[in-house]
Amino acid sequence: MSRACLQLERKILRLLHGQKTRKNLREIHAHFIRQCLHRSNQILAHFVSVCGHLNKMDYANLVFLQTHNPNILLFNSMVKGYSLNGPFEEAVTLFSLMKSQGIWPDEYTFSPLLKACSGVGDVKIGECIHGEVIKSGFERFGSVQIGIVELYSSIGRMDEAKTLFDGMSKRDVIVWNLMIRGFCKRGDVDMGLNLFRQMIERSVVSWNLMISCLAQGGRHSEALALFHEMRELGFPPDEATVVIALPICAHLGAIDVGQWIHSYAESSRLYQNVVSVGNALVDFYSKCGNLETALQVFKDMPCKNVVSWNAMISGLAFNGRGELGVELFEEMINNGERPNNATFIGVLTCCAHAGLIEKGQELFASMSEKYHIDPKLEHYGCMVDLLARNGCVRMAYDLIRSMDIMPSATLWGALLSACRTYGELELAELAVKELINLEPWNSGNYVLLSNIYAEEGRWDEVEKIRVLMREKSVKKAMGQSATG
Repeated sequence: MSRACLQLERKILRLLHGQKTRKNLREIHAHFIRQCLHRSNQILAHFVSVCGHLNKMDYANLVFLQTHNPNILLFNSMVKGYSLNGPFEEAVTLFSLMKSQGIWPDEYTFSPLLKACSGVGDVKIGECIHGEVIKSGFERFGSVQIGIVELYSSIGRMDEAKTLFDGMSKRDVIVWNLMIRGFCKRGDVDMGLNLFRQMIERSVVSWNLMISCLAQGGRHSEALALFHEMRELGFPPDEATVVIALPICAHLGAIDVGQWIHSYAESSRLYQNVVSVGNALVDFYSKCGNLETALQVFKDMPCKNVVSWNAMISGLAFNGRGELGVELFEEMINNGERPNNATFIGVLTCCAHAGLIEKGQELFASMSEKYHIDPKLEHYGCMVDLLARNGCVRMAYDLIRSMDIMPSATLWGALLSACRTYGELELAELAVKELINLEPWNSGNYVLLSNIYAEEGRWDEVEKIRVLMREKSVKKAMGQSATG
């Protein structure tokens, strides 16, 4: 290659990897086409790599399809791009195409390819690629071994992952984290914690992972103790730590720790720079009943997203400030923020707590009509709660009957509770019959129906319920009794 061509290549590579210029993909593409460098696999590989990092694999694929003689470098860049962004199956398809064209894979092929297989989650495909690794002789390369561990741990095959892990001569913090995550995901948090304790070197990611896994397993006190240990050993919490730790503090009522985290987030500028940190603080103070501080944090957030608004609206609902929650929803809309599923759960709960029947009906209708959001069980649950707790029992029943999705036992249970409160015995009977269909094993439903019949003096029906329970081998739980 001539000196002039080399200089052109270097210029294009600088453009592709420059922070300010790399986003101008079309201009860079046009530039190297004009310079007749569109056949350079090196240029194309770097171009595709940047496309992958910018999540523009459709564009990368169009460029790739126009390439007549792609080499291993270009194939690897394409495989890596799909392993980062998906569709993960495309990486496997490219590997098959590469083999059909007689191009031999290398370690840089297998690392991203194995990551893509983890994303696919198909055991057979993963095993086939593992077989290709062994056949090609790359099973001893560190990056490939990490890829295999990630593959097996992601699909819950921890015996295979552990066998490979134990045989690795060098195990970095990444592979330890993969093993811990794999065991915890399988439900074996103790094994994950055991591995964590064996680590000689840990990263903040390791601490975050273990704290999160303990919390998800309901072991909140241990999770908080590990957070304190992390601080004592000199690991500065990052934004992920804050987002993980605050819900733990709320669950345990550890308000002083949550306030320390708030102070740390402000001094380290996490609160100012990371929107998820502000969201977590709003949620924490709301759950601790400190609405004044939650509202102040929300108001002071330099940047808000839909999650921020949802957290504050839900916090107001949680603390019985429904009218203020509806006002905040309207402010959200006026600010141009588009609501989502969670927004409507929050604002409909606000309506239920404040008894705003007409407003709730209006908002529920707007979900599909204005925002094209199909109501889910949770939204119907909010509406049944709103109508039922305000005495509109028949309307609640009609709403359940109009649903396009199967009503849950929770919905019928809410209706039943309202029926008994407002003396709607006919609807109560219908609700209990639906509950018996949904939960034929639940003796409480039969006892409820029996009691309803007894209250009306329908003793023949009471006896039928007893016979039905015997036929279905349903036994009354301790403490339950039927009148009569």
